Amino acid sequence: MRLDIITIFPEFFGVLDVSLLGRARRDGLLELGVHDLRQWTHDRHRTVDDTPYGGGAGMVMRPEPWGEAFDALLGPSDDGAGSDALVVFPTPAGVPFTQALARQLAAEPRIVFACGRYEGIDARVAEHVAGRARVLEVSLGDYVLNGGEVAVMAMIEAIGRLVPGVVGNPESLVEESHEAGLLEHPSYTKPQTWRGLEVPEVLRSGNHAAIAAWRHEQALERTRRVRPDLLPADEAGEGGQPSANTRARPAADR
Repeated sequence: MRLDIITIFPEFFGVLDVSLLGRARRDGLLELGVHDLRQWTHDRHRTVDDTPYGGGAGMVMRPEPWGEAFDALLGPSDDGAGSDALVVFPTPAGVPFTQALARQLAAEPRIVFACGRYEGIDARVAEHVAGRARVLEVSLGDYVLNGGEVAVMAMIEAIGRLVPGVVGNPESLVEESHEAGLLEHPSYTKPQTWRGLEVPEVLRSGNHAAIAAWRHEQALERTRRVRPDLLPADEAGEGGQPSANTRARPAADR
């Protein structure tokens, strides 16, 4: 899989050299190109933004450097190059990023990520790119970050680990949260007793059928308590909303 990232902060993605994704790059499972949008500017200030038409607060990213960036990465707009690429724009106005979408994207041969900043990218950029490649606008959730870099990092982490060979034991991907429509069951390791808290007895029983049943029930109970929206109405139980002390929903970006 080939991943290209266009950003005004290329240094942000140095972390992709570590952990499983770093090893996947060294092993040739993932190929990564990080491109500084400012290399396609032509003024001494390397300007990438301007005031919005119609007024309003903030700045909007200009289309010219983006157009040249896509010309370089996808080929000239009239030669049909880049048709194998999927161009992903992180935006709060996009489709939700889910585990199912991550699995779908993990099968793509090439993805180009466009990291917006400020109030976003001039809308004509996505419109133009859609004439030469497939375009997908994606939201991590119902809130806004300062730029697309964090959103792209989260997507690459979720997508990259699903590429065959990246995770050493593929079985570890099967029982994760959202893979079967439920949140994952709690996990334990040694020691058996820690600060007065015990590992559940069933996990020490050696009864694999009982362990599987316990894990499924724990996953169902956790989903019902934290994310009842994931369950059919007849399984969600009372309330229908997660409690105030549950983890936050994921984030969106520009």
